[in-house]
Amino acid sequence: MDAAFGEALIRLLPNLRRYALYLARRSDLADDLVQTTVERAIRASASYDPACRLEPWLFRITRNAFIDTVRRQRTQGIEVDVFDIPEALPDHGDRALEARLMLRATQAAMKDLPPEQAEILHLICVEELSYAEAAEVLGIPKGTVMSRLSRARLALAERLGIR
Repeated sequence: MDAAFGEALIRLLPNLRRYALYLARRSDLADDLVQTTVERAIRASASYDPACRLEPWLFRITRNAFIDTVRRQRTQGIEVDVFDIPEALPDHGDRALEARLMLRATQAAMKDLPPEQAEILHLICVEELSYAEAAEVLGIPKGTVMSRLSRARLALAERLGIR
């Protein structure tokens, strides 16, 4: 692993954690996913093509690690953390309250979307990947990304009552 690769990896840690949190829905599991991603990325750094963006490559590793975790959990059964509580958000007036309510409504509406649509929305709208990069992360054609994103946006707007 060269220094430039390591620096780029460190710079992308917040993005990896945000995507891992989206996938895992729990901060402790997201942290484990990021750690697994970094370990796998360092081990496979020789196979990374520097001509490509590092972020989609890392997101693909994160997604594969998450899939591995889900498969493992199926044989282990369901784990419940009794200390899971919603994080308290600071109060900054009516506009902040409106924004929090809209964010909560959007998060709830995204949970109701089919997983493939919710994941596309997250990769494109939150992580700001291009269609081609999202297609690479998910291992699907770019046209499929575009059609899923279109259906996801329409479904989300309908669920939020803004369509």
